[in-house]
Amino acid sequence: MSLLDTRFPAVVLRSDRNPFHHGTLGAVRSLGRAGVDVHVVADCAGSPVRRSRYVRRMHPPPAPGASAEEILAVLRRVAAQVGRPAVLIPMDDATAIAAARLRDDLAPSYLLPALPATLPERVADKAELATLCAAAGVPHPRTLLPDSPGRAAEDAGRLGLPLVAKWSRPWLLPPGSGLRSTQLVHSPRQAGELQARTAEAGSALLLQSYLPPGEDRDWFFHGYADRSGTVRAGGTGRKRRSWPRGAGLTAVGHWTPNAEVHALAERLTAELGYRGVFDLDFRRCGTTGRYHLLDFNPRPGAQFRLFADRAGLDVVRALHLDLTGRPVPEGEAVAGRSFVVENYAPFAALRTAPAGRELAWYAGDDRAPGRAMWALWARHVSGRLRQRLITPAPVPAPRPVPAAATPFPASPALPAVPATAALPTSPTSPTSPTGNEKASS
Repeated sequence: MSLLDTRFPAVVLRSDRNPFHHGTLGAVRSLGRAGVDVHVVADCAGSPVRRSRYVRRMHPPPAPGASAEEILAVLRRVAAQVGRPAVLIPMDDATAIAAARLRDDLAPSYLLPALPATLPERVADKAELATLCAAAGVPHPRTLLPDSPGRAAEDAGRLGLPLVAKWSRPWLLPPGSGLRSTQLVHSPRQAGELQARTAEAGSALLLQSYLPPGEDRDWFFHGYADRSGTVRAGGTGRKRRSWPRGAGLTAVGHWTPNAEVHALAERLTAELGYRGVFDLDFRRCGTTGRYHLLDFNPRPGAQFRLFADRAGLDVVRALHLDLTGRPVPEGEAVAGRSFVVENYAPFAALRTAPAGRELAWYAGDDRAPGRAMWALWARHVSGRLRQRLITPAPVPAPRPVPAAATPFPASPALPAVPATAALPTSPTSPTSPTGNEKASS
């Protein structure tokens, strides 16, 4: 008998067009295996997700960049087809933000966590996050908000190079613009050129101190804050490999207990009054040993299935249990369990893991998505190779020789977290080097 109340279906919602979003498949399988009818509202026409045996029905999604009213119209149409109250599971920041704002309008057709309507938007906003971390005493990289290209160039000299440039609200970036949500900046000129595109990007540019890669630096925390605010399910993980290398999503992750990261996650969610699923990314500073929060994603992270405990409980199942009035049991962690995204780390997928391993695409009880992924990935890679062969490589501009240090005028900066905010360091294990220029998972 399933722990979940299978009278309540689930609606998995995503507006971005990434066909390789394995987190969507993870949510479909997690709930489908528990006997829940799973409806998917996403563009999966060319995605392996639609091949899963656990998809009850596919529905056309809202367009990328859709307004809240447009998302509401789509969800009302889906609700009429589902015909009974459903647990809504947004899988990207844009839909998570919209769902929180529309919670009252979506009731009673959809079940959603009760939290302040603007909180998901505030934590997903990179500028707001720095302020929230300061208030909660959670370490965060030094961040400046330049208001002109000239000030951006000055701030680059103030922070030191290289540095990290982020758009405050990356979900607003227009498709096809070539703008990346996060990237490394190597010169003051590059920082100024990025800031000059602020109107095009749709949100402010942040410049952030760079935390260099090294052993035992990349950590993440997935959890579910229930109706009382207690963090359940999930756990702390180490990123062993990323895609793209050093700057992207988790390709190989290990479940590794870390009391300090866990305490920081509980401190921040309690301070904010957060409810629901969340995914946090941390980087440990090699100099101070402090864990700095880089990202707060107000929805399941793509690798959330890493944290399936011995009873099979993960953050998505915890969400369904809590919203349907059932208790969320205390789970037993599976330290050492691994998660591998096969198309990004194919050789790691061949290795065994002492505490068990889950692959993002292949599953013995649901083989079709894995087969479809490899066919799609082969076309994707061959297309990229053809594009590189016919497109001449750009000639990089010479980097300027750093001038002698000069005092800059004060620049608008976000509040710094006092050094006393760090908790005692706990023993940890080594990981592959990556940088805090990573993209959201």
